[in-house]
Amino acid sequence: MNDARKRIVIAGTGSGVGKTTITIGLMGALKRRGLNVQGFKCGPDYIDPTYHTAVTGRTSRNLDTWMLSHDTMREIFLRGSEGADISVIEGVMGLYDGKSPLANTGSTAEIAMLLDSPVILIVNAQSMARSAAAVVLGYQKLDERVRIAAVIVNKCGSHGHYQLVKSAIEQECNIPVIGWLGRDEQLEIPERHLGLIPAIERGELTPFLERAADLIEKGIDLEAVVSLAEGAGELAWPVTRLFAAKSKPGDGPGIAVARDAAFNFYYPENLELLEQKGAKLLYFSPLAGEKVPADADGLYIGGGFPEEFAAELAAHEPVKADLKTRIGEGLPVFAECGGYMYLTRSITDRAGARHEMVGVIPAEVKMQNKLAALGYREARALGDCILMERDEIIRGHEFHYSTLTAERDDYPYVYETKGLRGAGREGYFTENIMAGYTHVHFASNPKAADRFIAGCGNYRRKRGADHGTV
Repeated sequence: MNDARKRIVIAGTGSGVGKTTITIGLMGALKRRGLNVQGFKCGPDYIDPTYHTAVTGRTSRNLDTWMLSHDTMREIFLRGSEGADISVIEGVMGLYDGKSPLANTGSTAEIAMLLDSPVILIVNAQSMARSAAAVVLGYQKLDERVRIAAVIVNKCGSHGHYQLVKSAIEQECNIPVIGWLGRDEQLEIPERHLGLIPAIERGELTPFLERAADLIEKGIDLEAVVSLAEGAGELAWPVTRLFAAKSKPGDGPGIAVARDAAFNFYYPENLELLEQKGAKLLYFSPLAGEKVPADADGLYIGGGFPEEFAAELAAHEPVKADLKTRIGEGLPVFAECGGYMYLTRSITDRAGARHEMVGVIPAEVKMQNKLAALGYREARALGDCILMERDEIIRGHEFHYSTLTAERDDYPYVYETKGLRGAGREGYFTENIMAGYTHVHFASNPKAADRFIAGCGNYRRKRGADHGTV
């Protein structure tokens, strides 16, 4: 079965050329025209989709061709874009940057090709005129299967500068330049780390979002953007779909999901796979002082910014004590990155203050002033654990500023991970805990969701037997 999806990819010549700003502004400008806009982000990014969601009112989704199969990536796009008038896909890094410098794997270019989507290339024209044409021409020639359909020029010094760049690119590259932005310091993206979720929810970023849409309306030919998106052909659904119809609500175990400003990094598909396989998700907020729901049969704590709320999390002694008791009683727990940090003895923040955490994992976490880890990870289970059997593989990524120090020589690492810079061991597991820095995508190994649900179901039956209810 084929479906039409109007779509466009916003790619850059590199990081820092304005992809996110232009994408956000474009989404806002299109929405002002009454269009139902769906956002996507290439690669394993959690932050930019948050902006997309705030602007469009629709949950933005990640498209990735290293963590996921090509069919699964295409299915995620087709599912996510249902009911949208236009889909805007923000690229990652430079157009051709991905898992390897020698191939397109995991790059924006590969995703654009697989989705047969036209690409609008963002070029930083600062201190350039005719040379900008050479830049665009190089991107056209590197892989001619990528359909670079138009260019937007950023960081122009004036309208006259824009005209110089535009004439050079259109003459040498035979594609239209459909707009420009100047050097507007008001359009710098606000801090993308500290308290992003509450800042958006409180409306603090609204002026920035509105300003971005204003400048896009002023400088970009929106009709040309829509026309390019309309020229994208139909896409075929995969023969075998991963995301089937949901199971009947409430017929499986209840899985508590921590969701608040401290814990909010979840791939939508991870949660959807759990639901469609029968789990009932029970959301709660540790940051607000909420305990794990009493009827929960399992717990999923995602990543986020626990270090920025460490004092508040530490102050909720009843929450920590209850969680420690529940886990001690056998509650199955899967925790990623921020969730992993929360389950350790303590988090020491950048100011040097030590904050007591839950304490079920014998390790301490200390924040650093520079990135401690960044990149894709292929994780092999070192033993049978909540999501995986020994030697089974799941894919994901790491991104964190903290380091972890184990308190035991025999610390039970859960994964052997492989990435661009080699292999190593990370994470922690026991009979009912699985935690690690790696953010995994269940769709890279759907059996992981099945096993988690099965483990939660076994716990529910055991608990019921212990209480004489089954």
